[in-house]
Amino acid sequence: MTTVTAKQLKEASAEVLSRVQYGHERVAVTRHGKEVAAVVSIEDARLLDRLEDVLDVHDALAAIEEAERDGTVSLGELRKKLGR
Repeated sequence: MTTVTAKQLKEASAEVLSRVQYGHERVAVTRHGKEVAAVVSIEDARLLDRLEDVLDVHDALAAIEEAERDGTVSLGELRKKLGR
């Protein structure tokens, strides 16, 4: 992954965007020597969104399995346990 500073990105944003769009590069942006952001193609961003959706479904299914296995607690019971 290519790295540019925030200042370099500001000064050469068109070039960086072209490298991402046409050169299929991913560009890390640093501020004070630390990576703080990335410039990626829209395809990569959409892929990341889909991946997050898949992980959310996986987590939800795991929670359902846990509830079926271990049981659930009503809101009233939870309030009693928490003293509210």
